[in-house]
Amino acid sequence: MLSRTVHFTLAAAATAVFIHPTGAAADVNVDAPVGDHMVVQRDRPLRIAGTAAPAEAVTATVAAAKAATKADANGRWSVTLPALPAGGPYTVKIRGANTLTFTDVWAGEVWVASGQSNMEFPLQRSRGGADAAALGCSGLRLFTTANPPAAAPATKLGGEWRACDGANAAGFSAAAFHFGRELHRALGVPIGIIQASVGGTPAEAWTPREALRAEPTLAPVVEALDRAMSDKALHDELAKKLAAWEAKNFHQDQANRGEKQGWARAGGGKWETMHIPQLWEGAGMAIDGAVWFRREVTVPEAWVAADLTLSLGAIDDFDVTYWNGERIGATGTETPQYWSTPRRYTVPGRLVKAGSNVLAVRVFDHYGGGGFAGSPAQMNVRPVATNVAGHDTPLPLAGAWSYKIERKLKPAVADWNTRPKLLGTDDPNSPTVLWNALVAPLAGLPVAGVIWYQGESNVVRATQYRTLFPLMIRGWRTAWGDPKLPFLYVQLPNFDEAGAKAPLGESAWADLREAQALALREPRTAMAVTLDIGETGDIHPREKHEVGRRLALAALKVVYGRDVIASGPTFAAAVRDGAAIKVRFTNIAGGLTTADGGDPRGFLIAGADRVWKPADARIEGASVIVSHPDVAEPIAVRYGWANDPAATLRSQADLPAAPFRSDDWATASVTATAK
Repeated sequence: MLSRTVHFTLAAAATAVFIHPTGAAADVNVDAPVGDHMVVQRDRPLRIAGTAAPAEAVTATVAAAKAATKADANGRWSVTLPALPAGGPYTVKIRGANTLTFTDVWAGEVWVASGQSNMEFPLQRSRGGADAAALGCSGLRLFTTANPPAAAPATKLGGEWRACDGANAAGFSAAAFHFGRELHRALGVPIGIIQASVGGTPAEAWTPREALRAEPTLAPVVEALDRAMSDKALHDELAKKLAAWEAKNFHQDQANRGEKQGWARAGGGKWETMHIPQLWEGAGMAIDGAVWFRREVTVPEAWVAADLTLSLGAIDDFDVTYWNGERIGATGTETPQYWSTPRRYTVPGRLVKAGSNVLAVRVFDHYGGGGFAGSPAQMNVRPVATNVAGHDTPLPLAGAWSYKIERKLKPAVADWNTRPKLLGTDDPNSPTVLWNALVAPLAGLPVAGVIWYQGESNVVRATQYRTLFPLMIRGWRTAWGDPKLPFLYVQLPNFDEAGAKAPLGESAWADLREAQALALREPRTAMAVTLDIGETGDIHPREKHEVGRRLALAALKVVYGRDVIASGPTFAAAVRDGAAIKVRFTNIAGGLTTADGGDPRGFLIAGADRVWKPADARIEGASVIVSHPDVAEPIAVRYGWANDPAATLRSQADLPAAPFRSDDWATASVTATAK
């Protein structure tokens, strides 16, 4: 199951920021995530590393503490400063041949937020996201990692810390934002969130090579990667197969009718209004195809005839961009990860006039979400030359744009189970490549823990996930040198594609949820159940505040030792009681109840024939009694065992019951291992 609505949203590698310009070869530089606005883990020694000239003396200071060292023969250096108590702001200075000064530094709790598109899902697209950002988030600092997929662990990491305000929060992970804000409210200390997430990616892409190689059932996925990367003919063959698959499953663009009709400048009849940036599905347009966007840009006199840099953020999928009716740039299939590449085009000075200018963008979406996928802060225009007045105050472009549909297509439906694997650093689904790029550079950084939201892309391999997911967790912990690094994760929500049907009691999504639950055997883990807040036809449910809140409850209990209720009813035992089964639960928090006030729904019951029936159920104290008139001698019960079950059981603390089954029968879910 691969999602392409949010896509692969790493910042373009070519524009990744490594905190400060490097200058001359002898200049001292620091590795990310050191920078202005950063949060460091409180009460833990502060390690800072970077580069300098070989043997160059380097000193670092924070508060009253100072540490000194010399760069090694390769120009690498690192220092360790004493732990800082929660608070700030602090100033960190690094001195060598030059001096770097980092301000607005805070000590608090640092968390890594990782996974695929539902972790990546931005606040601006979530339910109530705009209102949440407007409430303020001064206690948070946000860092989004930016590196291309890598064949080996990266030593540098792109990205920069940002103070949390409405604009910076808008494009940040909604689940991580709400998690951080809930923690800040509860703990009263600064919270730093480092987001490393990529839409549509499987767990093996986030797993260290050493961990995969050590597991006999998973070692073949690394061997397949190595073969594809060393054999150009094989790689090219895989690329052709993938291109053919995409041509069959995705819509193809046709003639640009809007350009011929003059839509790049004016005209086109009636246009509607949409707030940009956002994917147009968020504005209620459930379509693929071609849509034009247009707005007026008022240029100051000082910019007349000056070349301008136009930044539009990522556009999903393809675009042709115009200034005053003339094409100034386009991005198509020739660009790797085109759906997530931030657009940056030059507007020739000859097209720039004082006052009103027309900016137009034709967007073609061939699958999944379509439109402007970046953040408001990424959308602006400014002079290329730094000596032009106003260069440091770019004109913002986020806000109300006019739009008109050129070509309306029914959303494409792709069978992701048949998608050929490309394998290699040009495919973020490949084993290890995202661990190498986005997590390995962070390994060892003092952090409070990890929050994780992923699994959709592994649904068809639920049996393999039973091994892969805990192995990935242990691989991260080994890299951090902490066998009990807290790892909190989201169990997949309810979801079912329109028209999808499965036999009663069979569900690939339920099998994957069970694999996730089994990872609770690992120490210092916790699972946020979200079976009640998904959306039947949307793999990216917009309710992310509750996801963040439930993860925060888990953190408060597991990591911070707070006496809080962090989970809903959990299956304890199933005992035959005549023609019924009595199901006992723990974590009932004051008693069992249901979401709608009626009898519990979502239970299945079966006898020795293993034919599942929807059970009648009633609450009896800390138990639920389930039965069906056609099952006189029941032996097994399941709850929430469907892709999108009507599961209503919850505790008085308003947390949902986790899905479960009392049997160990083989399921019909696809359990093939990765090839």
